[in-house]
Amino acid sequence: MKIELTGKVALVTASTGGIGFAIAKGLAESGAEVIVNGRSDKSASAAVTRLQGAVPGAKVRGAAADLSTADGVEQLRKAAGEVDILVNNAGIYGQKDFYDIDDATWDAYWQTNVMSGVRLSRALLPAMVKKGWGRVVFISSESARNIPADMIQYGVTKTAQLSLARGLAKFVAGSGVTVNSVLPGPTISDGFAEMMKDEAAKTGKSLEQLGKEFVMAHRPASVIQRAATVDEVANMVVYVCSTQASATSGAALRVDGGVVDDIV
Repeated sequence: MKIELTGKVALVTASTGGIGFAIAKGLAESGAEVIVNGRSDKSASAAVTRLQGAVPGAKVRGAAADLSTADGVEQLRKAAGEVDILVNNAGIYGQKDFYDIDDATWDAYWQTNVMSGVRLSRALLPAMVKKGWGRVVFISSESARNIPADMIQYGVTKTAQLSLARGLAKFVAGSGVTVNSVLPGPTISDGFAEMMKDEAAKTGKSLEQLGKEFVMAHRPASVIQRAATVDEVANMVVYVCSTQASATSGAALRVDGGVVDDIV
């Protein structure tokens, strides 16, 4: 299968590193013009340079915006213009005792993880529908199905993304636009590397080994018994954005290594 996205414009939010950057890279390798997004001009510019180095000849531009506010989303919408592909990857996470999660924290998670996707979809879907082709993907998490007790605020927002994606898929039914969710599990991302840097320095273990140990300790239901790579997650996203995936819409597609223990 050769995925060809030449002529398509893709916006990937929070794509200066980690899973977001891997998705941007995969889309660029497939020929799409890619808009990378970060919170600052510096981070967006650095990601553009890095992506152009990784994919010579790629059409890439940066757009800085903080998607935790309506004003930030509007800033990104204006910078991006019309797009064919929207990947809603922006999100925040963190461990916190439920009793210590105040209203401000709940609102911060809701605004960034859910409302950024609501606002961008509302702004960018009409042009896709008018053209009769488009792809919207929400990067959710296995935590949407397997709510973590120490990150309830995160799990709730990730479950909300599944409802949002399914509802939007039905809303644009028959238009040629598809809307799906992708649910990564434990992944060796920039965030994981940061979380494990002290342990890696102390033990000399690789991130891959630490990822495997984390999975076996905290996600023992994993079928692959290791953490995924960002490229493995990106591969699913790129496929969902392809013309070949035209019959897949309203789906919640897992790249969790089998962590969620069911067969549907």
